[in-house]
Amino acid sequence: MAGAAAAASRIFQTSLLPPFSPPLNSKAYKPRSRSRRRSPPRPSLPAAAATVVCSAPATDSASSAAAAARASEAQRIPWGCDADSLENASALRGWLSDSGLPPQKMAIQRVDVGERGLVASKNVRKGEKLLFVPPSLVITADSEWSCAEAGQVLKKNSVPDWPLLATYLISEASLMGSSRWSNYISALPRQPYSLLYWTRAELDRYLEASQIRQRAIERITNVIGTYNDLRSRIFSKHPELFPEEVYNLETFKWSFGILFSRLVRLPSMDGRVALVPWADMLNHSCEVETFLDYDSASQAVVFTTDRPYQPGEQVFISYGRKSNGELLLSYGFVPKEGTNPSDSVEILLSLKKSDKSYSKKLEALRKHGLSASQCFPVQITGWPVELMAYAYLAVSPPSMSSQFEELAAAASNKTTTKKDMRFPEIEEQALQYILDSCELSISKYSKFLQESGLMDLDVTSPKQLNRRLFLKQLAVDLCTSERRILFRAQYILRRRLRDLRSGELRALTIFNGFRKLFK
Repeated sequence: MAGAAAAASRIFQTSLLPPFSPPLNSKAYKPRSRSRRRSPPRPSLPAAAATVVCSAPATDSASSAAAAARASEAQRIPWGCDADSLENASALRGWLSDSGLPPQKMAIQRVDVGERGLVASKNVRKGEKLLFVPPSLVITADSEWSCAEAGQVLKKNSVPDWPLLATYLISEASLMGSSRWSNYISALPRQPYSLLYWTRAELDRYLEASQIRQRAIERITNVIGTYNDLRSRIFSKHPELFPEEVYNLETFKWSFGILFSRLVRLPSMDGRVALVPWADMLNHSCEVETFLDYDSASQAVVFTTDRPYQPGEQVFISYGRKSNGELLLSYGFVPKEGTNPSDSVEILLSLKKSDKSYSKKLEALRKHGLSASQCFPVQITGWPVELMAYAYLAVSPPSMSSQFEELAAAASNKTTTKKDMRFPEIEEQALQYILDSCELSISKYSKFLQESGLMDLDVTSPKQLNRRLFLKQLAVDLCTSERRILFRAQYILRRRLRDLRSGELRALTIFNGFRKLFK
């Protein structure tokens, strides 16, 4: 805990909170450092976590369990509503209209994808602009505080945008009806879907096979560290402004859950992050590329449709090109297997300590910001060149020490060297090294999926059982989709190795034939 707080303290010295603002639509892959795990005792949408989102859809197979799970947990936070509440969303629409939101071609309804969403009420053309939410109805770091003194204290302490907005949301929520944003806050889910709300035991139980488990633990640690830093540096010194019964870890998990799932980055406003009421009722589709942005001509936040909609059809937006694991992490849902073209699974590669060149390789990696254990994404279509460079480095013999630096740079994506580097003399070992990691991961997924049917039969509480069944179904959906990608990678790797080895065998046969010929 102290380590998390210290990390958060360092983070606060920057202008934005890095853990909560990953790059959006990043074209260049950067490997993720990852130490080996010990056994436990809604693009523009792009925002940092970055994408807009509204109600996070539950899987069809677990929707009833989802409702029960929410009911059992919802009493922790005194504001907000059930994620499928249409009454609160309709009240929000009325308030927005009275506050300057122009007439809309969409209406809030209960939907099949997600629990509530925006549905076309009129014909919508492809390329048409929708929403037109004025800046006065958008929440940013510059929004006016109802409790002006609290806002001044935070800004005086140079609190970055993410924790500032999280605190702002709690401050306005605690005022209930007297806050300007009370209708918006009342329409927010009382318990946002995301891995932020899974307990450590649930993460260990259901996501042991997936690397997204570690991502969730890191996120929870960051939120706890951020809260502890705010409490020690600011809240404890101003208890009259920030009473602990209002500003506590549970309310911060709620506010950060809202930010992770609904905050957007607006490219045309210098990348400013914002909460956009009404827009965050839009659900995600993997088939849609459109995103939110500020339109200077109309002076409002809009999105441009990339397909036509008929009355009664749900209108979608993209939360960004995210894997199923990332969608579960922030939004609490997993797309149907095979429907997400951006899906990927991370595999962990590590240097072997028994390697005679371990120290030199580690030194080269650290020089380029990498560690002895790195996570790399694998997609159904293949894997990044950075993964292959790391594999080459991992299996390279001491005789290649002069190239350790080049390989480490390529693995970190910090090189001007040509991307198609190949080392035929160690290619077979590198492919086998990757295959071993894939097969180890596959065995973990298979074990979980085989045992999942027997899980939770020992639970007697109906509420607890419903929650566990819901979380387990999400985990099964995620693990099934991630294992599918690994099976494809396994097939490609085995085929390449077979071709390499058969080619070597043919070359050896020809060579032996020449030897006999000249004897």
